[in-house]
Amino acid sequence: MTQPLTGVRVVEMAGIGPGPHACMMLADLGADVVRVVRPGVVEPPSEHTLRGRTTVAADLKDPQERDRVLDLLATTDVVVEGFRPGVMERLGLGPAQVHARNPRAVYARMTGWGQTGPFATTAGHDINYISLTGALHAIGTADQPLPPLNLVGDYGGGSMLLVNGVLAALVQRATTGEGQVVDAAMVDGAGLLLAGILELRTTGDWRDERFDNLLDGAAPFYGTYRCADGGSMAVGAIEPQFYALLLEGLGLDAADLPDRDDRATWASLRERFAEVFATRPRAHWEQVFGGTDACVTPVLTFAEAPSHPHVAARSSLVATADGHVVGGAAPRLSAGDPVPASPGRASTLDDVLTGWAAPTPT
Repeated sequence: MTQPLTGVRVVEMAGIGPGPHACMMLADLGADVVRVVRPGVVEPPSEHTLRGRTTVAADLKDPQERDRVLDLLATTDVVVEGFRPGVMERLGLGPAQVHARNPRAVYARMTGWGQTGPFATTAGHDINYISLTGALHAIGTADQPLPPLNLVGDYGGGSMLLVNGVLAALVQRATTGEGQVVDAAMVDGAGLLLAGILELRTTGDWRDERFDNLLDGAAPFYGTYRCADGGSMAVGAIEPQFYALLLEGLGLDAADLPDRDDRATWASLRERFAEVFATRPRAHWEQVFGGTDACVTPVLTFAEAPSHPHVAARSSLVATADGHVVGGAAPRLSAGDPVPASPGRASTLDDVLTGWAAPTPT
């Protein structure tokens, strides 16, 4: 079955973080992705964010090689770059130069701070982008903010936003015949991801205090609990009907417990739940709550997750023959599901240009 992006050509100027992750998703959807690296860089075949690539080397500071890369960009549908603002322009490969040769190109720019603004040319990482949006302040213990890995800025707010912009631009190009520049910034994406939390704050249902709100671990019915064997269970029994099933599984009677809607009782209610969960190993609670609507699930390690029946059924995570854990392709599409692209291969600019000599796909 044909992949959704079959025939779409993508040139990725090598970088780290959300740019490669975005191009991985485009490759999983069937795009032909060429990654341009510096001479001497050797990237072994990867089942992770660098999968699905043809990798070529080019010295962008060499005028002749730079012109060959510009020839490549003149035949592509999408350009993805993640340098600081102005770098591609100084190399002679910026949007103006590319659009002069290829007005249909979607030129996607992935940065932390965006192409404009006081911080645009400064360095940063995921933790910095989410700190300025309020997201980091809301995550952690009561005493200290804690970075949520690099999922919120780099990937949720970065690569997902970039792919969204690329696909939207390709759809619009089908109507206008013209490409455009996509300015994807992790700080913008992190702010966008906060829409639901900010809505709760507007209605007075969220306070600017960590571990004091419905979804930040303060609510006893939305958090994690240690089991007798050291494992943990995740509890998300927000709605009353789910909460009732939680109590049933724990063998507790609501009449004997504090009012769950009274924040003043949350600490004592959490303590009671913790006492019960700690009496049995995780496997016991998995059996008790498995298949119910209590919204109680085991907290699995990366090593355990691929073998969970639901994760395995959907190939959300896959354990490879050599023991690596690999993220599957998503989302599923009725006209042809994305599939994890191959680990990729090395090639040359000349070979790619020869292969792309045909007219640019529509």
